[in-house]
Amino acid sequence: MTDYLGRIKRGDVYGGLVAAIVSIPIALTFGVASGAGAEAGLYGAVVIGLVATLGGGSKTLISEPTGPMTVFMTAVFASNIAEYGLQSGMTYSFTIVFFAGVFQILLGYFKLGRYFRLMPYSVISGFMSGIALILIVMQLPAFLGHDAVKGGIVGLVKKLPELLSYPNYFELVIGIGALVVLIFYPKSWQRLFPSQLAVLVFFSLLVFLLAGNGNIRLIGAIDLGWPNFNLPVMPFDHNWSSVFLDAFLLALLGSIDTILTALIADSLTREEHNSNRELMGQGLANLTAGLLGTLPGAGATMGTVVNIRTGARSRWSGIMRSVFLLILIFGAAPLIRFIPLALLAAIAFKVGIDILDWSFIKRAHRISQGALFIMYGVLLVTIFVDLVIAVGLGIFVANMLTIEKLSHLQSFNLRMVSDSVDTAPLDDTEKEIFDKIREQVYLFYLSGPMIFGVARAIQRERNNIAPCQHLILDLQDVTHLDTTVLLALENMVDEALEYGKSVYLVPGKHFIEKRLRKLKLHQKIGEKNIFKDRLSALRYVEQLANRG
Repeated sequence: MTDYLGRIKRGDVYGGLVAAIVSIPIALTFGVASGAGAEAGLYGAVVIGLVATLGGGSKTLISEPTGPMTVFMTAVFASNIAEYGLQSGMTYSFTIVFFAGVFQILLGYFKLGRYFRLMPYSVISGFMSGIALILIVMQLPAFLGHDAVKGGIVGLVKKLPELLSYPNYFELVIGIGALVVLIFYPKSWQRLFPSQLAVLVFFSLLVFLLAGNGNIRLIGAIDLGWPNFNLPVMPFDHNWSSVFLDAFLLALLGSIDTILTALIADSLTREEHNSNRELMGQGLANLTAGLLGTLPGAGATMGTVVNIRTGARSRWSGIMRSVFLLILIFGAAPLIRFIPLALLAAIAFKVGIDILDWSFIKRAHRISQGALFIMYGVLLVTIFVDLVIAVGLGIFVANMLTIEKLSHLQSFNLRMVSDSVDTAPLDDTEKEIFDKIREQVYLFYLSGPMIFGVARAIQRERNNIAPCQHLILDLQDVTHLDTTVLLALENMVDEALEYGKSVYLVPGKHFIEKRLRKLKLHQKIGEKNIFKDRLSALRYVEQLANRG
C-alpha cells in the first residue's frame, strides 16, 4: 500500500480533478445508453475508478465505464429485461457483472495477463473500430429524437427509414450542434475546459432557458441515493451456463480494453504496469460494481491520457478523481435533469469517432493484404455477430497466417544433403568424410525452431531417402521441436527402417533428446546409433562403408 499512500503531489490533485470533470459526461452518456440509467453510469465511474486504482497494477490508469463494456452491457440488459422483466432482468445482469469480476481476478491470479499483450494489432484495430461503429450507430435514434430501437444493429438499420421520416428537429439541431462543437473544439482549450463539459453546460443551459423545453427529451430527475446492495442471483430457469458465458466474455472484453489502455499509459509515463495485478484490481472493481448495481468498467483511454498529461504520477490521482467525482455529482444533481438526451448521443457519437482507428484504416492496404483482411473481418464480425467471437476469430486467423509465414521461412532450415554440400553446415573435416560416402548416405539437417507447419516439408523429403543406405537425422542446431514435427520425424524413421535403411540420430540439445526418448525413438534406432555430434555420426557411417 505504500505506493499510493505516499506524499500527495499537486499534479495528482489537478490530474484527478480534470479526469473527474471529463468523466461526468461520459458516465452519464454510457449510463443512459446502456439502459441502466444515469445513476448506474455515475456511480460506476466512482466505484470502478476507486477500487481499480487501489488494487490495480498501473499507477496512473483511470478506470470507468467504457464504450466496449457499455455496448456489451446494453445487449445484456435488453436480453435479460425482455426475458425476465425489469427488476429480475437487472438483477441477473448485475450478477453477470459480479462473475465477470470473479473471472478477471482468476485471470490475474493465474498470471494470464501477459497473454492479452500478445494480440496482433490488426485484430485490435478491427475490434476497436467495430465497437466504435456500433457506438455511433446506436446514437442515431437519440439524434433523431426517438427512443432506442430493439434488435441490435440489424434491427436499427431496418428501422432507420422510419426514424428518418419524422425526426424531432429540436433534438436533431442540439445533437448536430453539440457534435460540431466537439469535433472542432480548440485543442488549446481542452486542458482548461474539456469539450465534453463545455457542450454539457452550454446546451443544458440553453434547453433550461427554452420555454417548455421545446418538447426536448431530457434525462429527468435521477435518484442519487447510495446504491443498493445487489446479491448475485441465478435465473430461476437454471440458465446458469448463459450467465457464466456472458460473464466470461465480459471479463475478456474488459481485460483487453484495460491492458490496451495500460500500454498507452506506459508509453506516456515511461513505466511498466503489472498486467496480472491490473486484472485482479479490475476484477475486484467489477465485482464491487455487480454488488452495488453499477455499470462495469475497464481502463479508459481518454481519462487516462488526460490524467497523465495534467501531471498525475501516482495512485493519488485516481483516488482524488473519485473524491472530486462524488462532490461534482452531488453538487450538480439538481442540474443533471435538464441535460437533453440528444446531447448525450452527440458525446457518445464523438467517443465512437475517437475510438475509430483512422490511422490504421488509411494505411492497412499499404502495409499488408493479410492485415487488411483481418482488420475488416474482425470489424464486420464485431458489428454483425459478436464482440468476443470477433476477437477470437481474428486471433485465430492472424496466428494461422503467421504460422504459415514462419513455416515457409523455417523450411529453408530443413535440408536433405546428398550430392552437394555447398549449402550444408559442414566444416572441412565433415565435408571430406561426406565426399567419400555421399552415394550411400543422406544427411537430413534441421535448424532453429521447428514448428508444426514444417511437418509437411519433412513429409515431402521422405521420398528422397529411397536410394540411400544410411540416414543421418541431424538435430544439433534445433532450438524447438514441435510435437507435430516430432511425429513427422518418427514417421520418417519408421519408413526408413521398414525399407531396411540404417538410421542415425544426432539429437543435440538435452531437452530435444529428452523429447525423443519419451517417444521411444532411441529404442527403434538403437542406442549405438545415437551420437553427440554430426562428425561422430559421419565417421561411424564411414567405418561401416569401408567394411562393406
